[in-house]
Amino acid sequence: MQKAKEYGCKALCFERNIDFYGKSGFSYARDYGLRYHGLPDGADSSFFLCKELEVGYLNGVTGEYTPLELYMVDEQEAEEFDKIFEFKQKLVLPEQLF
Repeated sequence: MQKAKEYGCKALCFERNIDFYGKSGFSYARDYGLRYHGLPDGADSSFFLCKELEVGYLNGVTGEYTPLELYMVDEQEAEEFDKIFEFKQKLVLPEQLF
């Protein structure tokens, strides 16, 4: 989060698990008046988290987050991409803990 502050970010929002990131001060984005694109009213958006890096920065802000198309992965293209790499067998050694 320090690096985000250095870059001038005033708040961070992303899709993750509150059980893990809540310990770092993240809370539900809906508590700040932010919605996740395409979800109907009342739908579960507990995966969409936010943290103000500058307290009060989001006061009075409302809006809807739309993921960039750049982030979307075409599964078929990903499978084709994976084929260019040599297959490697994962080794399981006796000293490894599972």
